[in-house]
Amino acid sequence: MKKLIVCGLMMLALVSTGKVTAADKALQIEGSTTVGPIADAFTESFNKTYPDIKITVTKNGSGNGAAALIDKRCDIAMMSRFMKLEEFTSAVDKGVMPVAHTIAMDGICVIVHPSNPVTELSVQQIHDIYIGKIKNWKELGGPNMPVVVVSRDTSSGTYETFDHFVMKKVKMDESVEYVSSNPQVHSRVKTTLGAIGYVGIGFLDAEVKGLKVNGIMPSKETVANGTYPLSRPLFLFTNGYPELGSLSYTFCTFYLSEKGQEIIEAKGFVPVTHY
Repeated sequence: MKKLIVCGLMMLALVSTGKVTAADKALQIEGSTTVGPIADAFTESFNKTYPDIKITVTKNGSGNGAAALIDKRCDIAMMSRFMKLEEFTSAVDKGVMPVAHTIAMDGICVIVHPSNPVTELSVQQIHDIYIGKIKNWKELGGPNMPVVVVSRDTSSGTYETFDHFVMKKVKMDESVEYVSSNPQVHSRVKTTLGAIGYVGIGFLDAEVKGLKVNGIMPSKETVANGTYPLSRPLFLFTNGYPELGSLSYTFCTFYLSEKGQEIIEAKGFVPVTHY
């Protein structure tokens, strides 16, 4: 049944491609820095088919994306977490009905400097690092080196997911450094010997080292088979279900097309058709 539903949606998406109405001239997209690379690549592909349509992608965090959709300042909100109850309530109060489109699966990867000999941590050890209970890598079998702890800021969907899975709503230590995007976490960790941070799996590369969590290596395979413990869906949110044939509809269902899935794979994420 799952395969039939997916095939049906894919056919619907393919049929819709190329039927964007003449009234669609621009699309405002805002939110998650994790989803941002997918939206950028979708936009690049769309611009080849619809060169007269202007698509703007602003990457400033899931919370800001939700706020922009609620205030009707964007057509599509990119979010690496589901919308919160208070955001739904605020949206409905303003006449906005958020609809979620799940476009890919992601794993939150805990990363360290490539020279760090530590290869794995448990969720409890990561929790203890972020609350300041563990302050030196020698406590984890590593070198005698202070742990430099890096986190996404609180407007981030990645932060919200990490807070849910790892922190369990316990406050992070005052020494934790907060940055506003996945690239900033990646940059801080790759240039700091004692650093630890977390990013979406699409940002994992040879310049940083991804750690096993509870003995499971973060990969597209372990995210797809559900064994990696820090996995999550990625979303596009619209105000109501987009009108068939509209630019918003075509953009939000593009992930079901062959090209859309190729883009998601190329960006390092897991297509929902593989999950």
